[in-house]
Amino acid sequence: MPLSDIEIAQSCQMEPITKVAERVGLSEDSLELYGRYKAKVDIHSLADAPARGKLILVTAINPTPAGEGKTTTSVGLADALNASGRNAMLALREPSLGPVFGVKGGAAGGGYAQVVPMEDINLHFTGDFHAIGAANNLLAAMIDNHIKQGNSLGIDPRRVTWHRCVDMNDRQLRHVVDGMGGIADGVPREDSFDITVASEIMAVFCLATDLADLKERLGRMVVAYTYDRKPVTAADINAQGAMCALLKDAIKPNLVQTLEHTPAFVHGGPFANIAHGCNSVQATTCALKLADYVVTEAGFGADLGAEKFLDIKCRAAGLTPDAVVLVATVRALKYNGGVAKADLGQENLAALEAGLPNLLRHVSNIRDVYGLPVVVAINAFPTDTAAELALVEAKCRELGVNVALSEVWAKGGEGGLALADEVVRLCDEPADFRFAYELDAPLASKIEAIAQRVYHADGVDFTPKATRELAQLEELGFGGLPVCMAKTQYSFSDDPAKLGAPEDFRVSVRNVRVSAGAGFVVALTGDIMTMPGLPRVPAAEKIDVTPDGKITGLF
Repeated sequence: MPLSDIEIAQSCQMEPITKVAERVGLSEDSLELYGRYKAKVDIHSLADAPARGKLILVTAINPTPAGEGKTTTSVGLADALNASGRNAMLALREPSLGPVFGVKGGAAGGGYAQVVPMEDINLHFTGDFHAIGAANNLLAAMIDNHIKQGNSLGIDPRRVTWHRCVDMNDRQLRHVVDGMGGIADGVPREDSFDITVASEIMAVFCLATDLADLKERLGRMVVAYTYDRKPVTAADINAQGAMCALLKDAIKPNLVQTLEHTPAFVHGGPFANIAHGCNSVQATTCALKLADYVVTEAGFGADLGAEKFLDIKCRAAGLTPDAVVLVATVRALKYNGGVAKADLGQENLAALEAGLPNLLRHVSNIRDVYGLPVVVAINAFPTDTAAELALVEAKCRELGVNVALSEVWAKGGEGGLALADEVVRLCDEPADFRFAYELDAPLASKIEAIAQRVYHADGVDFTPKATRELAQLEELGFGGLPVCMAKTQYSFSDDPAKLGAPEDFRVSVRNVRVSAGAGFVVALTGDIMTMPGLPRVPAAEKIDVTPDGKITGLF
């Protein structure tokens, strides 16, 4: 019986993190050790170092229950680059406890392409998410305390836009009433919770370039509106200093390693369906100073994660990707073609051809909308047949895009050598990187550009509420910000049931709000929620710990 992911990870002989750091020129003086195998990196020593690395973005088709293996491919690709004599690093996102205990059971890669210590990374790690949650809820407490203590700013309790958060899937907290009990217990009002990774503080944390930038961004966050509808910021509440104090250690990138000892930054982690879905700018830019090739990932499908990586993170940080890897599986493509999950192991060329438009649309977007070179990585499964793999390759070649079979789950870096060679080739090709929209366009036009150019929708329908909010944000001076779309990850559309490459649909925007500290405007579409719920049988039911402290069932 094959080993599980956690059993593979636990059998790994990790190197001391000081030795891993030496591999990319980091001395022990620049590390803050969290035991033997984890460390935070003090980036001040790299402040004047030039960026020398090639940036490789790993993205994927729309996720399905069959799985795509984006993180697994990212890890395996970095291992393959090093195994082939190149100097590579990883820059990945931290897992949220919500999915770990909800559906996925772990998010550190899989098989023989993982980052370790896997259990630590998936659970509390170095406490970054706890620090973000504490800063978020400190601000919430200070807002309500201000209202209770006389409300000199004139905050309208009905227009407090700041939500409390917890890093757990807990649908019970989506809509609550708090401040109940009496005068001493606060002012009663409707409230809500987001999952921590959807907090604006997570986005600020990931986009900040240093501690001073972090504090300035925290102060800009709009948390409420007054009775005469003027915005109130965290700086108006005088909360930015205390929040920054809670985050001063968390903002330092976390250094770990893969099973093959490739150095990996794992830092930050917003969801790409409800936030911008990228790891921290600090981790990415540091890696580019330390390695010749940096492999990073963006959350969920390319319509969400890659779009936001390119239109938000790259724009904010001045980054330009050199190549894009688009991950797909034959199984997931057959699912998009209408095959039930239980039947995905059977050869079905008709269903595969019906599902391929999902992949081809993502490929076209990366190449034609953003002007970037792209390779399709087929994450191999034992049930894939030669005829199925040949069909995928033929369809991609019709678009002028190469396909590489990735066997990193089973073979580690050795299974990604062909993909590594193709990525290196693409990195040396000329690119014409461009954004999907210009910043000087009206907010509604930017939303429509994403919907029409990236999703291939016919257009956008704004609710009256969203129309009013757009007008207000333009009037308040936020019209020049980029847009962060909150949309289902399962479809190009805002309807999760529309698989493949749907046509003849419109996107519905029901609500718009500003994340002024992060520097973008969020547009909520369809039925997307910022607090997920647990499934009928959560992964938490299978997770346990033995008397000697060994974690089991994580994946």
